[in-house]
Amino acid sequence: MNKSERLPHLLETRDAFDSVAADYDGPRGNNELIQDMRGEMWNWLAATFVPGERLIDLGCGTGLDAVHLANLGFHITATDWSPLMVERTAARAAAEQVSDRVRAINIGAHELGLLEEAGAYDGAYSNLGPLNCVPDIGEVSRECARVLRPGGRLVFTVIGRYCPWEVAHYLLRGRWARAKVRFARGAVPVGMNNHTIWTRYYTPREFYRPFRPHFTLEQYRGLCVLAPPPYLTGVRDRYPRLHQRLWSVDRRISGWPLIRGMGDHFLIVMRKR
Repeated sequence: MNKSERLPHLLETRDAFDSVAADYDGPRGNNELIQDMRGEMWNWLAATFVPGERLIDLGCGTGLDAVHLANLGFHITATDWSPLMVERTAARAAAEQVSDRVRAINIGAHELGLLEEAGAYDGAYSNLGPLNCVPDIGEVSRECARVLRPGGRLVFTVIGRYCPWEVAHYLLRGRWARAKVRFARGAVPVGMNNHTIWTRYYTPREFYRPFRPHFTLEQYRGLCVLAPPPYLTGVRDRYPRLHQRLWSVDRRISGWPLIRGMGDHFLIVMRKR
């Protein structure tokens, strides 16, 4: 797909996220299942990077991750293709008095070439699937390699291809076509708020392939392999103890071979060569 063919998909996706920016996660992120996943990412970011380092947030959304890290002493360049999401990030940073450590700018992950600071960053992260909306992940790889210092790391959570919960959820409801969506090999339209998000799904190895020329794969693991994904809030509400146990087991086994390629998302860590 050439650039002129990608643009309509990108614009539709941007409009979808603009349409929900005002109340996307409430003032602190009101979907507790998403916050469970976000907490896992925060633990990995804290273990990977050192306060004081400069990081790029690819797809910052409303700024929950950027502001959290700024409060820990990191310097964040928070980027997003949705201008209204960027506005929310800037407002959140101002409200928590970390504007001096959060620079919120309206560029998409497919536009990292607009960042002129080659080799200036210690790492980049992307949480909860923004990179699934990028038409050419190889372009992201090349630009991340350009702006990161040698040894800089990438920590991404990406929507995966094999999610047992989702397949079971839709098959039990007779929604056969929806159960197969993640197995598509190209971009597929996914509805949100009467808009369309053009989404690509990956296995960890598929996702890593375009990064291989510039980055070494350090590890990957599933997220929500046994624990229910964020849209199944009813499971947590009805069976809170079971939900806690599933997350506990999820943390222990989601890095095992075979299992680590499954889950609603996967977490992947790479180091610049």
